Order: sequence, then C-alpha cells, then structure tokens
Amino acid sequence: MNIISFLLSVILVLNIILALIVIFQERRDVGSSWAWLLVLFFIPILGFVMYLLLGRNLSRKQLFHWDDLKKTGFEDVLKNQLSTLKANEFQFRNRLTSDSRDLIYMHLSNNQAILTEDNSIELFTDGKEKFAQLFKDIESARDFIHIQYYIIKNDNLGKKLIETLTSKAKEGVKVRVLYDELGSRGLPKRLFKDFRAAGGKVEVFFPSKFRFINLRMNFRNHRKIVIIDGKIGYVGGFNVGDEYLGLNPKFGYWRDTHLRIQGTAVYPLQVRFILDWNQTSDHDDVDYVPNLFPENIAHGNIGVQIVTSGPDSEFEQIKNGYIKMIMSAKKSIYIQTPYFIPDSSLLDALRIACLSGVDVNIMIPNKPDHLFVYWASLSHIGELLKIGAKVYIYNNGFIHAKTIIVDEEIASVGTANIDYRSFKLNFEVNAFLYDEEISQELTKIFKEDMLVSKLLTFEEYQQRSLWVRMKESISRLLSPIL
Repeated sequence: MNIISFLLSVILVLNIILALIVIFQERRDVGSSWAWLLVLFFIPILGFVMYLLLGRNLSRKQLFHWDDLKKTGFEDVLKNQLSTLKANEFQFRNRLTSDSRDLIYMHLSNNQAILTEDNSIELFTDGKEKFAQLFKDIESARDFIHIQYYIIKNDNLGKKLIETLTSKAKEGVKVRVLYDELGSRGLPKRLFKDFRAAGGKVEVFFPSKFRFINLRMNFRNHRKIVIIDGKIGYVGGFNVGDEYLGLNPKFGYWRDTHLRIQGTAVYPLQVRFILDWNQTSDHDDVDYVPNLFPENIAHGNIGVQIVTSGPDSEFEQIKNGYIKMIMSAKKSIYIQTPYFIPDSSLLDALRIACLSGVDVNIMIPNKPDHLFVYWASLSHIGELLKIGAKVYIYNNGFIHAKTIIVDEEIASVGTANIDYRSFKLNFEVNAFLYDEEISQELTKIFKEDMLVSKLLTFEEYQQRSLWVRMKESISRLLSPIL
C-alpha cells in the first residue's frame, strides 16, 4: 500500500468515526447532524478540519460560577418572584407585565432572569448618536466602567474608545474591558499598553491556546454590554468600529437598535458582565461588592428582563422567548434581523401566526455580509411569503437590528439574531421589554424603515433565477452549521 492510499484510508476511517460521534454521542438535532454528515462525506479532508474547529459541542460543565451571587440579594429576589408568581400572588405594577406572566415565569425559572419594573429606556438606531451618548456617559463616570463587546475595531472609533477609557483610568476610575478574540481579531494588544499602564484591566474571551488555531472558535461571546457606575446600562446590536457609524462604503448607512437603560435592570446586566469577566480572568476576579450595585436607582416604570443564552445552557432561552412571544400574538408581529435562519420550531410558530390571521412583518437587509447566510435567509423567507407574511428588504444601507415587537405591547431587543448560531453557539443577551410606549416607539421605527425598504412579493420571489434557487438550496442544507 503506497502512502496516498494509506492516507486516504486513514481519512475514511476518521470520517466514519466522526460521523458516529455526530450521530450517537453528541445528540445533535437532526438538521445539524445531517449537515455535518454531508460536509464530512463530500469534502473529507476539509470537512475533517472544519469539524475540529467548528463542529464539536462545548462541554456542559459549569463555565460561569454563581456562588457569590448571594451577596447581592439576587437569590432571595429570584426565589420570591418565582414563589409569588406560582401562587398568583405577585404584585405586578402594570397590565403588560401581568399579561406576560407566563413569559416572565419561563425566563425566571430557566434563566434566573429577575423582573424589574422601575426602568427608563432610551432607544438608539443611529451609531453616531449612540456613541456620542456613550462617550458622554463614560466621561461622567466617577466609580467604575465595565465594557464588553464582541467586536472592537482597530480604527478611529476603537482607538478613541481606548484613549477615552485610558483617561478615565488615569483619573482613578476602575475600568474593565472584555472583548471576544475572534470578533476582534484585528485588534492588536499593544493598543492597550497605555490603558494597562494607567490601571485599566482588559481580558479576551476564549483566547487561542495555539497560534492561528482556536479550538473553540465556534463558540463566541456575541454580547454587547456597558455598565457605568452601576446606574447606566447599554445593550443592543452596535459593536465598536467606524462601520457602525456608517463609514464603511461596503455597507453604507448602518442601521441598528441599542438600548440605554436606567433603573434596576442595570443590576442583571452587571451580573452578566461579572460572570463573563470572571470566567475569562484567572487572576483578577470581580467580587460582588456593594458599590457595583448602588441603591435607589429606580428611574421609570418599564418592565424589563435581561435574558442570556449560550452553548453551555440546557435551554435555548432567547429563542424560547421569541417563540413564546410569537405564539402570544393576537394582532401583529414585527421582526428585524440581519440573518433569518429559523429552526423548525420558530418557523412553525411564525407559520401558525400567519395562518391565524396575525399581521407578520419581517425586515432583512439587501446587502449581505455573509453570502451563505443571506441565501439561506431567502430560502426561509419564501415559505412565509407563500402564506401571507410581509417581507421588507431594507435598502438604506445595512440593517443589523435584532428586534421583535408583538401587538405593539411587548418587545425584545438585544444581540441574538434569528439563526442557529445565536440560538445554539454564541453567548447572547437580550432585554425583554414589557411596556406599551417603548413597543409602540419600536413599531414606529419599523414603519419608518419601511419607507426605505422594498416590499418583496411572493410573485417576485417565484421569479428568481435557477442559479439563485441552487444557491438557496445549498445554503439551506448547510444552514444548521452556518
């Protein structure tokens, strides 16, 4: 047997072993299993490498340690809310939180997402406005600044952020920055030299153990969280980079949705940051000290739950929240997402809503930033067009918002896209909002975006070329692993 035959035999055996692992050991959903089997058998060598880098499940061992959470009193609040909700004794402050009891209980029991009803929220859809306010809040910080982004670019905005944080660190403000290695792969560590010298702390989520190879590259921290002095919190879709200011010619105007929160919903955002930071840092853990959770920060009457999910979770909590919202719809559903690759459960929920007479509206971008994902999105869109959903193609640049509004009463805004990656592989965070005024404001924004979008009809969709249909079919087959 020559060397080539031997290597081919080894590859064949490895493919069979990996196929058996995919089918029997990892207990994936059927769609993901078939997608990996196709990759392994049709592109054996490359497929083997792809599986090692992208295909393995993350160990379900406890990544985030909640042990010290008792110091915050959160555990007592959680138990009290669960018990009073179960006994129908919870004292809701407004009708919408009361009407959303089942959704709230689900997030509480499966995600430890406490309900807060004393918040105010400012919406941002434009990057320049969002970052202008963020820098203003950073400048006014007196105690600490906690910043977590999936992407921090090595460009003007990224450098400005680091320089501003360095100045605050020199003033004695405790500043911590956490970013994802893969998302921020173009960010050189030398940019933080002065920041570290000034006392700032920086950590990288799931860094590579080997140069150019990251065996956990498929599991990324896609969260975007900022907490300032424990009183102001940010969460939403904007990362840090010039393109998010609309300065990248490839995408043009960048349309996103981000929240600035004041009120006790800042506490669970703070907890999430601490958990992520402590998982990443091996020498500078953050303790749950009182100044991180200042008292008397109530600022309004909006109900909020901060819900997180990740590959370490037993349940796909944000996806389950989306489905629960969709199934509760009586009149309307508005969805904005850059990627629309729902699994069968979420697609069935939208189908049922359409067939029940609910006005289902979905907005996706015209400019794809990931081609396979874009074609897979179109294939799913076609199914809903056929049964009456309205689909809008955003033409004023690139829409990156991750927003769902139901009956103009409850909404979700955060980092989770409607795709397998956000539901199963990425670490995500969303704010579920129980407030008519903020939901109507988000609906108004959607309708304004309709003015710069094209309504895609089922007849137009049917006229797409054979080449487009082929790309859709291939992308759809691979969608569970995209």
